[in-house]
Amino acid sequence: MFVDEALIKVKAGDGGRGCVSFRREKYEPWGGPNGGDGGKGGDVILVGDDDTNNLIDYKYKPHWRGGRGEHGQGKDCAGREGRPATLRVPLGTVVTNEETGAMVTEILRDGEEFVLCKGGKGGWGNTHFKSPVNRAPRKSYPGEPGESGDFRLVLKSIADVGLVGFPNAGKSSLTNRITNARPRTASYPFTTLHPQIGVIDYPEESDRLLMADVPGLIEGASQNRGLGHRFLRHIERCSVLLVIVDMAGVDGRDPREDYTQLLRELELYDPKMLNKPRLIAANKTDLPEAKAHLAKFKRRHPEKGIFPISCTTGDGLEKLKKELLKRVRRFRGHEKVSPKTPPAG
Repeated sequence: MFVDEALIKVKAGDGGRGCVSFRREKYEPWGGPNGGDGGKGGDVILVGDDDTNNLIDYKYKPHWRGGRGEHGQGKDCAGREGRPATLRVPLGTVVTNEETGAMVTEILRDGEEFVLCKGGKGGWGNTHFKSPVNRAPRKSYPGEPGESGDFRLVLKSIADVGLVGFPNAGKSSLTNRITNARPRTASYPFTTLHPQIGVIDYPEESDRLLMADVPGLIEGASQNRGLGHRFLRHIERCSVLLVIVDMAGVDGRDPREDYTQLLRELELYDPKMLNKPRLIAANKTDLPEAKAHLAKFKRRHPEKGIFPISCTTGDGLEKLKKELLKRVRRFRGHEKVSPKTPPAG
């Protein structure tokens, strides 16, 4: 099961209580106080983990607590700190406060740590209250309570290439052909039910790309029809968009209208999506109907980056892979110079 959203309830550990204690030694009648401080409560910590790819652990275990700090003891012995609760989350996880809706943080790097809730401070023992006028204080402080809250974890996949298209356009077939992912393929819509992340290898270039294949979009996806928001957010961080179109017009579809509608849904969801570098995979060109549709498509959309392919025969796939690597490398280099995204096409 793939889970890309979860609500968690967390509570950091309370601090331990300070101790009231006095030295009791035979030849020390005025030994004085020696009560130790309480230990700090355990934090709740988020850690980015490149080996974790979804949030399923937090769907079935939403409650997380840090350990309580131990109480202080005599002989100036401080209590041990509480054990932290460490939550390992996939890269690309966005954390929001469920009560306020404010974003708290986002985890983008492997090993990155963020303290979600801080443990309470330990209370003072009675040694802190000794004074010339009070040599035997019987006062100590309790530990402070740890922070708590409800937080929503939302995964936005981090990938180089975002693959989008309408149902049955051939996204899963393309993913099978050029990456190591193996999504289910069939001749009916919505065979992909959750985002897939595949690796495109370039052994001769000593490089690789990550490609996110999201379930097929439908009209109204930008208004969250068909869980559109849940799917679209997985391509927000992609460097390059790969739009796949059924160029054979199977099921009476018009490839030109399909492409226009896909761009409209992306723009309605987030206008910045259209500023990303974009390639078009004109799929199913092995079918006889595709030739006429492709000519009409190019007349209406005379833009660069149209690659006729066939996921059935493999035609055009190597050329498409090389162009994807070229575009992503160009984006990476541009990203270092300027925060602006290069124009589409």
